[in-house]
Amino acid sequence: MSLHDLTLAAAVEEFRKTRAYAEKAFAQLRDEDFFFRLNDQQCSIAAYIHHLSGNMRSRWTDLLTSDGEKPGRDREGEFTEVVQPREQLMARWNEGWAAVFDALAALQPPDLEKIVRIRNEPHSVIQAIIRQVAHYGWHVGQIVLLAKHIKTGRGEPWNYLTIPPGGSAAFNRSKGV
Repeated sequence: MSLHDLTLAAAVEEFRKTRAYAEKAFAQLRDEDFFFRLNDQQCSIAAYIHHLSGNMRSRWTDLLTSDGEKPGRDREGEFTEVVQPREQLMARWNEGWAAVFDALAALQPPDLEKIVRIRNEPHSVIQAIIRQVAHYGWHVGQIVLLAKHIKTGRGEPWNYLTIPPGGSAAFNRSKGV
């Protein structure tokens, strides 16, 4: 396996993990929780879903042939609070991730060195991928923090998405460390 193949596989795995963290948080929420805001200056989980989906569809559609910031994208509108059924939110979420994984599946190793543009700024494809891994991780962290705040604020236990507090030694033992 070439370095390009390994790099692409690692990126796909990180995107899958990032998506899974958000979805494990979603599974712990009530439908109305998606619209909770800490204050008027903060976004709801629903707004983050809209933003991520809009970003994903813009960045990954025609990745190699058009600017990653598509003319029809309404980035500011992605942060507008729109109450809608959970099924619609999840459909939007899934559309975004489909754009990511479809584009990545179509890439060939030499494509990683090609230049793409995001807001007319040049990036190698690998740079663009790393930029998005970081961006999605940032917002999924915000989603998870909000979800945990909402759930524990009701006095409900949080199901940890990774190693729970106090669980490092047992986890390490399970891995032979």
